[in-house]
Amino acid sequence: MLAIRPTCENCNKNLPNDSNEAMICSFECTFCEDCVTHVLFNVCPNCGGGFEKRPTRPVNCLTGNCIEKYPASTKKVYKPIYKDRFITILKIFKDIAPRKR
Repeated sequence: MLAIRPTCENCNKNLPNDSNEAMICSFECTFCEDCVTHVLFNVCPNCGGGFEKRPTRPVNCLTGNCIEKYPASTKKVYKPIYKDRFITILKIFKDIAPRKR
């Protein structure tokens, strides 16, 4: 089950469950859409993968699988990008489609 992390790992922007700006990689590294587009260029600094929109956990509990029963994480992961370290990963993966990395 997705953790639904509460903030962007790079800029610490709030990304609540209903955020349309939350992006995740396959390891659930969580960044805001602005950082993914303008800082990371769709390359996860932690795994080299690409990003997709993070799903929203339903608020309607009709099925019993909702945000009320399975709350979003409150644990913040704040690891701002160090451009001098990230540049090597970016150079390798930037021009390769995420599914080919």
